[in-house]
Amino acid sequence: MRRPVVTALTAVVAAAALLFVSGCSSDGDSGPPERSAASSSAPGSSPPGGATSSPAPAKGSVTVERTVATGLKSPWGLAALPGGDLLVSSRDTGKIFLIAADSGKKTELGSVPGVSAGGEGGLLGIAVAPTFGADHLVYAYFTTESDNRIARLVYDEKKPAGSRLGAPDTILKGIPKGQIHNGGRIAFGPDKMLYAGTGESGDQGLAQEKDSLGGKILRMTPDGEPVHGNPFPDSVVYSYGHRNVQGLAWDADKRLWAAEFGQNTWDELNLIAPGKNYGWPVVEGEGDKPGFVNPVEQWSTEDASPSGIAYAQGSIWMAGLRGERLWRIPLDGTKPVAKPQSFLDGRYGRLRTVVSDGADRLWLVTSETDSRGTPEKGDDRILQVKVS
Repeated sequence: MRRPVVTALTAVVAAAALLFVSGCSSDGDSGPPERSAASSSAPGSSPPGGATSSPAPAKGSVTVERTVATGLKSPWGLAALPGGDLLVSSRDTGKIFLIAADSGKKTELGSVPGVSAGGEGGLLGIAVAPTFGADHLVYAYFTTESDNRIARLVYDEKKPAGSRLGAPDTILKGIPKGQIHNGGRIAFGPDKMLYAGTGESGDQGLAQEKDSLGGKILRMTPDGEPVHGNPFPDSVVYSYGHRNVQGLAWDADKRLWAAEFGQNTWDELNLIAPGKNYGWPVVEGEGDKPGFVNPVEQWSTEDASPSGIAYAQGSIWMAGLRGERLWRIPLDGTKPVAKPQSFLDGRYGRLRTVVSDGADRLWLVTSETDSRGTPEKGDDRILQVKVS
């Protein structure tokens, strides 16, 4: 049995700095260690000190209002359609399902051709195009026999269940794949560009190689092309030095935040600035090492193992896999106003994805059927929670 609910458990975030040294080194950047505030502006981000939203209160709350859907198999990505219904991807089956937001009815849309599930790979993140009303495009990040890639598919709701997805149009391929660290989160930013979090596939050195797509956050046009103004010429690479990014979210001032798996010591919440180096594998957690950006917050890996993140009510909300809890990080601009709080500790098991649903509500996806959990009757689930 899972542990009973703990309503507002405040976690003490370790402040000790740690260097994780491997055979890989930085690319020669020099200068003082960079703190976590964004140091340059770009479309989809705000300049430092540009906060306009009010500080979040130090303490918050979480109330599970209802269980939207049950009986999901290895759910991974979640995206809301303009009408309020949900799309959810199944990592191991390669299928995308429609979940009616009011009744929870599940309808299979179809399978994404070419998905090769195994280890941490398979059908991962999904996103709905900002132009969905006109083009009905759904984007998917998935693992194939040779790589990880991003494709877009037309969703035709008039076709029979199981055959509502068109043929995939690959917009980006060649993202390194592995049994571990496939990244997989995709999301459209406020600039209407597509962002993707990737992993270094277990080959740590790729994170520091700017010509590799592994261990990066990528920024591209909806067609998969580099965006004018990206930090590196003719490249979709937006930031680098990441181990395995699985959470992307923007705050009220359009700053990009990302959650990242650590190895043995520190999981991270990072504020992302274009062209910056986030340290892996030279630094894990706060290293205060020249040329690398420190995380805004860090957690022991047993308390977090972060996956999806969302922004609501002035806070970043972070789903924890191994930690089996929902973290709240209250913000004042680019800085926390208090220590993170944890909610739902152990109540629903592993938490994979969290998506904002209006001003004070979140969709929350559990991850007990991913071969690493302990499934109970009804798993996996989509929950609707109210937050403050």
